[in-house]
Amino acid sequence: MDKKSFPQFAVFYLDLTCYNVPTTYIYLVKIYKEGATIFMTNNSFYLNEIWSRTLESIGTSGRVDNFVFDNFYKESNLVDLNEKKALISVASFIHKTLLMNEIDLISTTLEDILNAPTKLQCDIILEKDLTRFVDNTNEVNIIESMDESFDSSPLREDRTFENFIVGDCNRESHSAALACAYNPGNLFNPLFIYGNSGLGKSHLLCAIGNYVKKNEPSKKVYYTDSNKFVDNVVNSIKLGKIDAFKKYMYSIDVLLIDDIQFIAGKEKSHEIFFSIFNELVNNRKQICIVSDRLPTEIKGLEDRLISRFSSGLSVGIDSPEFETSLAILKLKMSNSAFESRNIDEEALSFIASNFNRDVRQLEGALNRVLFYAIEFQKDDGKIRFDTATNALRGQVLVSDKSGITVRKIIKCVSEYYGLTKQQLTSKTRTKNISTARQIAMFMCRKLLDLPYIKIGEEFGGRDHSTVMSSCEKVEKQSKASGAYLQALNEIEKIIKS
Repeated sequence: MDKKSFPQFAVFYLDLTCYNVPTTYIYLVKIYKEGATIFMTNNSFYLNEIWSRTLESIGTSGRVDNFVFDNFYKESNLVDLNEKKALISVASFIHKTLLMNEIDLISTTLEDILNAPTKLQCDIILEKDLTRFVDNTNEVNIIESMDESFDSSPLREDRTFENFIVGDCNRESHSAALACAYNPGNLFNPLFIYGNSGLGKSHLLCAIGNYVKKNEPSKKVYYTDSNKFVDNVVNSIKLGKIDAFKKYMYSIDVLLIDDIQFIAGKEKSHEIFFSIFNELVNNRKQICIVSDRLPTEIKGLEDRLISRFSSGLSVGIDSPEFETSLAILKLKMSNSAFESRNIDEEALSFIASNFNRDVRQLEGALNRVLFYAIEFQKDDGKIRFDTATNALRGQVLVSDKSGITVRKIIKCVSEYYGLTKQQLTSKTRTKNISTARQIAMFMCRKLLDLPYIKIGEEFGGRDHSTVMSSCEKVEKQSKASGAYLQALNEIEKIIKS
């Protein structure tokens, strides 16, 4: 076999062949899009090369503390790889715990390095247990490239409603997800959950799927992200199987799609997804979609898809406020190898107050404190406030503005004026609703210092000039009317309480 047999080979394959190692030592699977995927090998040369690239990408991502990366990640090894699973060995239980806390980052980075067509499950084991896990065979097989499967990506079984921490930041999205899981296809269809990365959107998506699979096993649940969906469309067209793919998708009872924003600009995929969407909704099959922004803010998304996505229920998730952050940290402690360690409430409160941009940041800060306590604390082992501050010295603090979020501002303003939150973010332009909306936008700008475009996203997809004009009107009116200024002060006091 030579490179000419695969004219569209991936760059990674070409890089490896420059070492003059026989190509038969590499498993090859399926030609996808503009490249092939290198997969399935237990040859140490390729495993080391793959893992070296993976670590390099993780190290430059900014997601892992430099000290932890240098002393723990760099001491790990990729020891086995197949089309569904990667096996990583580490020296100690502490190594394993720290890597497991970022297992999603490791998996997605490895998938990117491999140009993997499906999600990889990453298992981390201790080196002393290695011989029980590694396949002893040294033979290499070439997987037939035309064997395509439309199977769902695996659901994370550890993501359930039971271990999802509910707070003001995510109460609406949690309730909506529960409703869809309890009665799929009959309430909110589609359900569209939006928010920044690391806030729990994918957790809710998996929780819906896990609940339905457990309580209604006869229903067919399909979980994927938009990248894999596009891959399936492209591959189906190449293989002349697009009708088979659509027929397969029509048979699904609950469709769960993550990161739908990446479908933007893919015209053929838009067409296929539009057909699937209509078929499922018309037959009362549940569709749940996750994105990092509102449908109206996804550039390159066709108007007809924006209309369909907006026809159900759209709910957002905010950064966790203090109480939710504290509850998340306590849950992480109870589920970790360090549950027996005694940690002061004051130490947890420090983390919850200053590292609450998203759940990943909370987990990262907690891991650093636990590591610091193990490595450097020589007293009774109790993790106190000073332990946390010393461990996190020099880290970027992200204050939660005393628990103030966009969601809280909308809630307080709508209640003050006797409106619903939906009215405040709607397109309705009656005087009382417009006045309340302008004040809510003004408070978002004043108390959170959010960019105008970000505020617009939170208020029904309005552009930055509309938000800027609203804020200017509030400032002007507050100088002209004492009663108006008094109302502003009262609202601000309520928000800060």
